[in-house]
Amino acid sequence: MDKMMDSPWVLRIIALILACLLFFSVRTELSPLSKTITSEQTTVIRDVPVDVFYDDKNLIVTGIPKTVDVTIKGPMPLVIQAQSSRDFSIFVDLSKLLIGEHNVALKYENISDKLQVTLDPATVKVNIEEKVTQEFRVDPEMNNRLIEQGYVLEGMTADPATVYVTGPKSIIENISYVKATVTGEKGMKEPFSQVATVKVLDRDLNKLDVKIEPETVKVQVDIGAYSRELPVVLKEVGNAADGIIVNKLTFNPTTVKVYGRKSIIDALTAIPIEVDLSKITESKTYEFDVKLPEGVTSSSAKIKVKADITKVEQETTTTTTTTTTPAPTPDAKPDTKPDSNPDAKPDPNPSPPPEESNDHSEDNTTTEKTEDIDS
Repeated sequence: MDKMMDSPWVLRIIALILACLLFFSVRTELSPLSKTITSEQTTVIRDVPVDVFYDDKNLIVTGIPKTVDVTIKGPMPLVIQAQSSRDFSIFVDLSKLLIGEHNVALKYENISDKLQVTLDPATVKVNIEEKVTQEFRVDPEMNNRLIEQGYVLEGMTADPATVYVTGPKSIIENISYVKATVTGEKGMKEPFSQVATVKVLDRDLNKLDVKIEPETVKVQVDIGAYSRELPVVLKEVGNAADGIIVNKLTFNPTTVKVYGRKSIIDALTAIPIEVDLSKITESKTYEFDVKLPEGVTSSSAKIKVKADITKVEQETTTTTTTTTTPAPTPDAKPDTKPDSNPDAKPDPNPSPPPEESNDHSEDNTTTEKTEDIDS
């Protein structure tokens, strides 16, 4: 072995082998594949959530974005690993800050130190405020154009009627409306119920970012025919029968509710009821039909009219029958004869006249007869 090592040719061969090995080693390092493996790469990881640390029981923070874009640059294996696993986090710690506005920098963790990290945005302006919870009444709303003609929205109620809104004090103070909007198809004419989402709006109808409990309410929508309450007016027609005097007419109800299209109903001022006086013959209650224009209905089909009358007797008719003695004829002579002795004196004791006969003729008597005719 020592003899072989002492041979110059053996040493030359060994040196040649080492030179070849060294050559191929350097070439491998300079090859394109090696450059690809060891080269740097840049990639953008979008919509990475941001964690915020603060006293969320008593405070509320605004101004923190929900997500940020993270740009990482470095060796390709590390970049690919970070992009695929996304096991890093972006956060901001506000636990030591007081109430008010602050400019804070976003931070990251669990990213290799060999990677260059850029956040977008890198800093944010936050506002730390007192958390306020307040109860508000929910006002249901609906587009009236969805209601069929001749019908109107009679009312809407929400269940529950109130909700609790939690948010920063400055936002809670700017709340002007708490609405629950009902939707549907055109031509509604019957009551219905619907679950609607509650919205909190400011004076300019901008939606506010607050927490609402509960987020939805059940809205009951009452739809009915358009109506108005109108007075009843009696209109007397015809004449009372002979012997009937109508003293007073009273009616009930004095008003009726009419239904129909708004244009027709609004043109009415009263409901006339025609009372035919010829049909009133005694003091009692009569019913008369309510006559309405076409397309109009009412809550009462008939009106009760109470009549107070007086019956008048006709004038008394008297019939008189008289029988008299016939007048004497011109040739008849009086029964009295002249006194033959004009100088004769009257008898101081005249004899009584002869008794008149008790037989009187009915012809010498007058009889009256009376007949009452009731109309």
